[in-house]
Amino acid sequence: MTASPRDVVAKGPGTLPASASQSRPAAPLSRGRRGAHRRYVITPLVLASGVIVLFGLFFFWPGLLGLTYSFTSYKGYGPLKFIGLDNYARLFKDSSFYAALSRTLIYAVFSVPLGYALSLIMALAITNPRAKGTTGARIVFFLPWLVSPIVTGVIWRWMFGENFGFVNFIIGELGGKSVPWATDGNLALLVVIFASAWSGAAFNMLLFIAALNNVPVSYYEAAQLDGANGLQCFRYITLPAIAPTSVLVILLLTLGQMKEFALIQALNNGGPGTKNQLIVQYIYKTGFAQANVGYASAASMVLLVILMIIALVQIAVSRRAGEAW
Repeated sequence: MTASPRDVVAKGPGTLPASASQSRPAAPLSRGRRGAHRRYVITPLVLASGVIVLFGLFFFWPGLLGLTYSFTSYKGYGPLKFIGLDNYARLFKDSSFYAALSRTLIYAVFSVPLGYALSLIMALAITNPRAKGTTGARIVFFLPWLVSPIVTGVIWRWMFGENFGFVNFIIGELGGKSVPWATDGNLALLVVIFASAWSGAAFNMLLFIAALNNVPVSYYEAAQLDGANGLQCFRYITLPAIAPTSVLVILLLTLGQMKEFALIQALNNGGPGTKNQLIVQYIYKTGFAQANVGYASAASMVLLVILMIIALVQIAVSRRAGEAW
C-alpha cells in the first residue's frame, strides 16, 4: 500500500510511512566500524594464541599419541604394530594394576579431607579479625608451596627415616622405640598423606581466604544479635557461603592426589617394595623401566577416564548444591 499525499503532508515532508521505514534495509557498517569489529574478533584470538599453541603441544598432541600407542605394542623404539584392544584386555586382568589403583584411591580418600581441613583452618586463622601476626603467618603458611615436591619428599624422608630420622631420634630420647615408618606399608602411606597435605595446603588456603573475605560481615553481626555462638556461625553462615569454593578445592585436591608421583617417588619410591606404588608410578615404571609404552599408554587412558568421571560427578554435585543454596 502506498502513502497518500494527505498522509505525507500531515506527517511532514521528511517523514516516511511506517511500512516504508520498516522495509528499508539496514545500512552497511562503515569502514571504521568494520575495523573495530575486526579488532574485537582478532585481538582475543591473538592474545589466546599462545595458550592454544601450548595446549596443543603439551596436552592435545601427547594425549593423541598416548591414545594411539594404547592400541599398539610400541616399546619406545621401532615401528608401531597395531594390536587392537589387547593392551586393555591384559590391563583388566593385571593384579598389579588393580593394586596400584586401589592404593591410589585409598591415598586420595584420606589425603583430600585432611588437605581440605588444613587449608580451611589456616584460612580461618588468617582472616580472623582478632588474630595477631597474620602477616607472618601468611609467610609461614605459604612457604611449603614454594618447595618442589621432590624437595618435600626428601625433607619428610629425613624426618621419618627409621635409622636416621629426626622423629625417631626424638622418640628414642624420650625412652620409646623406633617406629617402622619405612618398612610398614600403612605407616609409610600415612607419612605420604601428611606430607601431601602439608605441601599443598597453601594454595587452597588462598582460595579460602578470598571466599571468606567475600562473606558479608552483616551476616555475622545479625547472627550474634540473635545469640549465635562461633560454632553456629561457622556451620550456618561460613560453610554455606564458601560452598562453591569448597567444591572447587575438593575437585582440585582429588585430581591432584590421583596423579601424585614426584612426592611419593622421592619419599619412599612406593615402598616398602611396591605396596604403596600409586597408579602414576605404575604407568611410569611400566612405560620407561620395562619399555612397554603401549601397555602403559592403555593404563594412562584408563586413568584419564577415571579422572573425567570424578570431575563430572563433582561438577554435577556442585550444580545441584548451588541450586539448593
